[in-house]
Amino acid sequence: MHNSGVLEGIGYLATCRDSGSQADVHAIEKAAIAFENGRIVWVGEENGIPSAYADFERTSAEGRTVIPGLVDCHTHLAFGGWRVDEFRMRIEGKGYLDIAAAGGGIRKTMQQTRVASEEALLAHCLMYASKYLELGVTAIECKTGYGLSMESEIKLLRVYRKLAALVPQDVVSTLLAAHIVPPDANCNRECYIKMIGEELIPLVAAEQLASFNDIFVEQGAFTAIEAEYLLVVGLAHGLIPKLHVDQLSDMGGGELAALTGAVSADHLEFTSSKGIAAMARAHVTAVCLPFASLYLHQPPMKARSFLDAGVHVAVATDFNPGSAPSYDLHLAMMLACTMSRMTPAEAVKGATLMAAKAICKDSEYGSIEIGKRANFAELDVPDIESWLYHFQPNTCSKTWIDGSIAYHRT
Repeated sequence: MHNSGVLEGIGYLATCRDSGSQADVHAIEKAAIAFENGRIVWVGEENGIPSAYADFERTSAEGRTVIPGLVDCHTHLAFGGWRVDEFRMRIEGKGYLDIAAAGGGIRKTMQQTRVASEEALLAHCLMYASKYLELGVTAIECKTGYGLSMESEIKLLRVYRKLAALVPQDVVSTLLAAHIVPPDANCNRECYIKMIGEELIPLVAAEQLASFNDIFVEQGAFTAIEAEYLLVVGLAHGLIPKLHVDQLSDMGGGELAALTGAVSADHLEFTSSKGIAAMARAHVTAVCLPFASLYLHQPPMKARSFLDAGVHVAVATDFNPGSAPSYDLHLAMMLACTMSRMTPAEAVKGATLMAAKAICKDSEYGSIEIGKRANFAELDVPDIESWLYHFQPNTCSKTWIDGSIAYHRT
């Protein structure tokens, strides 16, 4: 049998099924999981393993906690260079927009990314995909947004396509050409937006280089009207809408996400109660990005308000060289608890099932139930509350993808 077996000896299993509230992880103690051909065929208490799986190869979790494979549903994985100086500048009182106006921020990374070769960018992505695997992360959403030209945005998407063929994780690509308007003497704002809509989106769709089309709506980035135009164009070419909104001010991002049918709206630190209600009605997944709030010294997203309104809340890193220079999704989950007031159970479901929803992959993974891919992580902790309360590095012992051990800590 190919990728078939039974994982038994699970002390605590968080299945994270899609029923009940986000706080319902549907835990099973003394559990086991049976899988065949990389798919889960049975889940339950260890003493109830059906006789049909008696001949399957057995592996013991040795009493560990098991959760669905983690999903980082918001990263900017491919970029050139870092912005170490901005860390100090922010501590000294410079704001996000101040740094951008002085030539830093996204523009600086754009310059470093444009000169980076595909080979260098791919090596960077491979290194961090390996680090993600050690954390139990089995799927990564990867945005562009640092090329900001036809040529360089396509270069980033081709890097992601190569990455997907080389790593065990699922790699989901998102076009974020509308990150900011690049400082280009030959192409002004109107010209750049026209290029995205008339040239870049059709090419990306034709080559099937991305699944999603994302827009940053903020002062110094794009307006709601511009975003609506680009998302409609993308949708016409089969690209699903996403949004970066309400990060630095209330720009009506929640309402815009509902209006445009976005699968997710990310950041949301300043979203109004009206915007939250609109997202709830439209079933838009909210993505909490605590690293960005932490590094920018901004108020965190009020996840409790979204959850209480019935909005699904995912947790992600926003890994990038400026506002969130960390890939540690486990740490981001702990910060979602302490800063955004999510419970440990809500954060775990937020970085598994809800994160999978944010990238339209929840029918494939994000929970441990029959029919889904056998993606899970074994953790050296007694339960998920202990895991997020007593934060420690290197808690992941094994990462399973499609029923095979993709990482085993030695």
